[in-house]
Amino acid sequence: MPIASLPSIPWQVTGNHWVALPCVHPVDGSVHALGLLHRGARSAVEFAGGPAFLDGDAPALARPCLTVDGERIELAKGGIAWERAFNWLPTFTASVGDLIIRGTLFAPFGLDADIAGAVYALAVENRGGTARRVTFALEGTLGHRQLRVRTPRALEDASRVTEGAPGVVVLDGASAPGLAALAIASDETAAVTLTGDASPSYALQRDFTVEGGARAECAFYIGAGPERDGAQATVAVLRRRGWRALLNATREALRALEQSTGVESLDLLVNRNLLFAYFYGVARGLDDAQYYLVRSRAPWHPAGVTIRDWEALCWTVPAVQLADPPLARELILRACELHGYAPGQGTRYLDGTLFEPGFTLEGCAAYAIAVDRYIRDTNDDRVVEDPVLADTLYVSNDDLTARRDKDHPLYHTEVALGGERSPQPFTLHGNAVVAYALDCLKRTLDEEAAKALQDPEGVRAALRRHFTPGGAKSAFVSSSDLAGHVSEDDDPIGSALWLPLYETVERSDSTYRRTAKKVTEPTHLAQQLARLMGPDAPLVLEWLRRAPLSLGVAAERVDAEGNATAGGGDAALAGLLAYATWFSMHAFGVRP
Repeated sequence: MPIASLPSIPWQVTGNHWVALPCVHPVDGSVHALGLLHRGARSAVEFAGGPAFLDGDAPALARPCLTVDGERIELAKGGIAWERAFNWLPTFTASVGDLIIRGTLFAPFGLDADIAGAVYALAVENRGGTARRVTFALEGTLGHRQLRVRTPRALEDASRVTEGAPGVVVLDGASAPGLAALAIASDETAAVTLTGDASPSYALQRDFTVEGGARAECAFYIGAGPERDGAQATVAVLRRRGWRALLNATREALRALEQSTGVESLDLLVNRNLLFAYFYGVARGLDDAQYYLVRSRAPWHPAGVTIRDWEALCWTVPAVQLADPPLARELILRACELHGYAPGQGTRYLDGTLFEPGFTLEGCAAYAIAVDRYIRDTNDDRVVEDPVLADTLYVSNDDLTARRDKDHPLYHTEVALGGERSPQPFTLHGNAVVAYALDCLKRTLDEEAAKALQDPEGVRAALRRHFTPGGAKSAFVSSSDLAGHVSEDDDPIGSALWLPLYETVERSDSTYRRTAKKVTEPTHLAQQLARLMGPDAPLVLEWLRRAPLSLGVAAERVDAEGNATAGGGDAALAGLLAYATWFSMHAFGVRP
């Protein structure tokens, strides 16, 4: 199955750090895929009803069903109205005659609710005067399991659906040991029906009599584990803690993550993208419970669960830090542990193994910038005492020093920030980032090492000399070989418009403003976000308020109206969107 860069269905998306639920069908509330992260496999492990789950052309993995007085009711028949509680919990309401049906799908999150599982809570309210016999069911098919780094690879063993403990359905593979298993159960005893074939299916049913004016509720739990016994143990924990307590804890935890810009429509944008980055750019390994930074857990994003240092530390982590500084600290240290042995050397697998070599100045400098930002915002300067962080900062400093030109205080790179070969070896954005990182290193390295650092102001002065070849009234060029050859086209990922963020120039600088005028209708969202640092920031905020993006979250490429055209579901870029929007409004006072 080829990977898609944009979803063909406007899926409802939710999840927690353990479980991703990226494909909840808006028509009937059915779950078409569930994803987990597995360090041992260096990939995502995904369960689905069939190989064509991304297009909705496969059976559902889990579908809520309703029978009233013996008649099966299609929830989609009268239409479903969706709401998104706290910008993350998909909740639907449907009506069937005098009956009102409500459903909430959530992955538990928060204190005593951080569990590798999900809950589908359902309720029916009888607004008529006659008692009704109601059956709630959760039905599904396990027709496909796959591993995915960037492209999917189907697991070769047969899919299996069996009954484990009484009333618990287990979904796994026939081969042992497996990578992951799911267990599904109801909050109370449910009748179980299994159908075994090439695509085995299951159904769990709960029966109620709902009197006139009364209400009935039930919940179905989905637990994940590295194997079937662990999955059943997770379901048992979910049942013991109860769906109401889990939902309340999740709501409180999500409320604590919310950010405010002072503009309600932009609050929705910021928080939606912040949460997408928080849960789809950061995941916990099912087999080791450790945190990992990935580009996106959305199965349609082409970069999959690979990651670059810059994306992890300067796109995802700043957004996480807005909402959850302790987690940001842990992620910075985790990045140092997994990636710090060779900072900036290229794209990585989730466990730090090199996926695609390609040195970038920005990736190497990202560690110092992330640490300095964290210390500045939290006053937790003791973080630099961590040995793995200290080692990483010294290694990154040595690697930057090795890239310094012998005649000029400027640094060369191998590839541009987007991964393609740089037109010229010395880039404006890369050297601006290095200058900022040198400032950060002066504050974090020991006194003797700090004295040996290149003067950051010398780098900034050299930028002026070598990246404004047209003289006093010119604009910045994006790259140079320092011998007269330059590239004037603005780098869409490493845009010149980010310079004020790195304290290279003031936003009012005339050369910078002339550069900004050359970038008017970017097709890369990262370049559009860079305009938030410049004179067109109010226009960009207004554009963001209206932009559909990709299911409301960041996509790599967009058209003039803000519709995604490629690279949808980009969790790391969603973090940049949330942080850059929040920063421009709080630091620069920008308003639409």
